[in-house]
Amino acid sequence: MRESELARLPLQVAITGHRDLVPEEVAGIHAAIRDCLADLIARYPERLITVMTGLASGADQVAADAAQGLDCRVVAVLPMPLASYRKDFESEADRGAFESRLEGVDEVIELPPASDDIDTSNESRDLQYARLGVFLASHCHLLIAVWDGKPARHIGGTGHVVQFHHDDVMPGQTDNVFATRQMLIDDESDLVYHIVCSRDRPNGAPAEGFTPLETWWFTKDATTPRSRTLPQQHIEIFAHSAAFSRDVLAEQSRIDAHPYPLGDDAVRLGGAKDIEYWYRAADTLAGLFQRKVMTTLRLTHALAFLMGVCFIFYADVQTERFFMLGFLAFFGCALALNQIAKRGDWTRKYLDYRALAEGLRVQFYWAVAGVRDENETRFTHDNFLRTQDASIGWIRNVMRVSGLRSDSAAIPDMEHLDLVIREWIGDEDSGQLGYFKRRSAERTTRHRMTERLERLNLAVSVSMVGFFVVAGGWLSDAWTGALLASMGALLLAYGIREGYAYAVAEKELIKQYSFMRQLFASAGQRLAVATTDEEKRQILRALGRAALDEHSEWMLMQRSRAVDSNEVWRMGS
Repeated sequence: MRESELARLPLQVAITGHRDLVPEEVAGIHAAIRDCLADLIARYPERLITVMTGLASGADQVAADAAQGLDCRVVAVLPMPLASYRKDFESEADRGAFESRLEGVDEVIELPPASDDIDTSNESRDLQYARLGVFLASHCHLLIAVWDGKPARHIGGTGHVVQFHHDDVMPGQTDNVFATRQMLIDDESDLVYHIVCSRDRPNGAPAEGFTPLETWWFTKDATTPRSRTLPQQHIEIFAHSAAFSRDVLAEQSRIDAHPYPLGDDAVRLGGAKDIEYWYRAADTLAGLFQRKVMTTLRLTHALAFLMGVCFIFYADVQTERFFMLGFLAFFGCALALNQIAKRGDWTRKYLDYRALAEGLRVQFYWAVAGVRDENETRFTHDNFLRTQDASIGWIRNVMRVSGLRSDSAAIPDMEHLDLVIREWIGDEDSGQLGYFKRRSAERTTRHRMTERLERLNLAVSVSMVGFFVVAGGWLSDAWTGALLASMGALLLAYGIREGYAYAVAEKELIKQYSFMRQLFASAGQRLAVATTDEEKRQILRALGRAALDEHSEWMLMQRSRAVDSNEVWRMGS
């Protein structure tokens, strides 16, 4: 995909459905798919609606026609290499229908065969179709299911694909222990648009309770799994994704000038190039909103200090009305600043975009090194932010977009594996090892400044109290008020500095950076003595998971420390 197309974050719609549709219902199914896609286009004009289909006879081809009629981007995801797949279209009419639609798609992705006998073994071919269902369900934001509502009778059938999209369970494909744990997690990957259909066979009527051509939004929601309107949770997720897409389009020149790409041109070929682009986009935007958030924090704490000074002068120096007016004026400025930040959603965007960038970093290096999950139905995005607020699922949705091509590719060669070890881990002056060393030193220096201010504050306060004990009776009221105001201002300055250190999680980040440095150092040591490619990939897999877990914890910690108007009033008072 070209970067001009990537800039509009794709909203990926996958198609699953029956092949033996009733001819009289085809026009209605086409209309239902078209209406669904048209609604998405109207709701999210900043996104590129992309329809992924296997182009099998029946629902797949009907969906391709509907999508092309609306100028959506159509990606043919084939369950096996094209030469093998063509053999499934036995009649001349079926082959012609497939070939004509294949010519009209924007991109073709072929899933590599899991075994060498797919041309001779029906079982192997069925498994390839099951893998296709898993791949589509794992990489889409919305699954359109043209389905009779009945359980699947064969592995990889429509019912199985819907089941996997909801519960991460595909009979014959998933590990039951792993899948059972995933079934309990409510996330963003359960959205199905169910178009009820009949099947052109004996007993082909839909399941009991369903009417042909009726449509439902179908999720795992405990109270209302089926609704006529798009569920609110997914409206939020799509809104965050749309905001990200708008920010990418608005800051395209900054993204193009990003100074720190991942890897070099050689490793950005193919699917990894998509991940690297979205990393640059997320990292650029995270930096932009971080600067806005940090400026807001600094100004807010400075205004809180000025509020406190006004209060101290009013209480200890001179009871003048303008001190209280100043107090309110500074509070008003702080309140206005925080309202601007709140309307711009700066804090959420900074935290979300930073978490996204770090997730994409791991996804990129895993893709280049050929690191795969032990369970073949899981992908990088499945390892990230699984226990967070469901609205954060939009981050995984971006990773579904970026990993579409790399997740379908073959494992790279040894040269790329060694490059990842050099670029990702690095040494004391490069890579993540060097980064965490520098950041840990920077945070430690800042924390020592806070500690020195604490000691200075204690020494001056004790000295001033001692002075008042010895000579306080000889001082005039004016001098007493001035000295008390000075001591109060010093205490206030220390309190504001402590509040700022808490807001930016200064102490916690020192520990986190030190831990991450040790983590990468340990990985580097183990990789240095690893003897096989698979052993190296296992170490990189463990490193990536640990990094993703740390980023999740960082995000949760930072979300709990946002400064609001109540906190500004408390600090200033």
